[in-house]
Amino acid sequence: MKPRRIDLSQYEQAAEHEELGLPPLEATVTQVGAHPFRHDLFLLVFLPLLALVLYLLGLWLLPAGWQPVLTEVRHGVADKAFWLAAGVGLFAQIIDGALGMAYGITATTFLLTTGVPPAAASASVHIAEIFTTGFSGISHWRFGNVNKALFKRLLIPGMAGAITGAWIITSVDGDLIKPWISAYLVVMGLYVLSKAFRHIKPNKEPPKHVAALALTGGFVDAVGGGGWGPVVTTSLIGTGQDPRTTIGTVNAAEFFLAIAGGLTFALLIGFTHWQVIAGLVVGGLFAAPFAAWLCTHLHARTLLIMVGVIVTVISSFNLWKALT
Repeated sequence: MKPRRIDLSQYEQAAEHEELGLPPLEATVTQVGAHPFRHDLFLLVFLPLLALVLYLLGLWLLPAGWQPVLTEVRHGVADKAFWLAAGVGLFAQIIDGALGMAYGITATTFLLTTGVPPAAASASVHIAEIFTTGFSGISHWRFGNVNKALFKRLLIPGMAGAITGAWIITSVDGDLIKPWISAYLVVMGLYVLSKAFRHIKPNKEPPKHVAALALTGGFVDAVGGGGWGPVVTTSLIGTGQDPRTTIGTVNAAEFFLAIAGGLTFALLIGFTHWQVIAGLVVGGLFAAPFAAWLCTHLHARTLLIMVGVIVTVISSFNLWKALT
């Protein structure tokens, strides 16, 4: 994962993002300097070596009581679930880095396909999102993109919705709720797809019904594993609100939603599927350069269509499997 640094320049891609109501581009897209894949190559070499050194130091320095923990970590990293989640995290973070949204619904869609239960998939995504949303929120705050009044109106209802959604999804049998989650993701895929064909008209009036929107967004985000950005951000910008401050404020509030949802899941179902969580985080670490490449080679409208089609098709397939 990496902090999102907002590109304030007027490039063609930045103007397209603003027209479609998408988050501003990352600074690395237009930043002059080393090729972004050098950063990725550094991570690919340095992080595994660092992990190996820490593991060997642990074997040498830690008391014997910690040896089972290190053995569990070794087995977890070798587990197929870890590498599947790493691939999912890489792809989802590439999409999120290129569009500034859709991490949750993309990751949850693929996790459900790999057989992860709905509650565990949503919990894993929310815990992994704490890293991305925290860095993103700080970046938006530093660039002056956070509207304090709107932030206060979003925060409490959004957290309440996230906690309620987490409680409900953990109280229902996974096989029963999976068709509903897949159906929700189909709708979200179509919703993302529709954004490619919308034009945002500016509106200076303050947004209405923010509390109800935040409550709904937090609820469906926890139940479906994603949707806070597409639901809340799209709805606010769709009414003509300023894209930059709306996106920055919604991203800042999402950090607290991720914490509320993640803690609720941990309390209700325990800290399960840690391999999936670790895989999502590790996969996301290497995604930024690929997201930058996508931004410079594909139009935002094209990316929206691609993500909308992928989420809709895969979720439809998951829905069909769940019903047959």
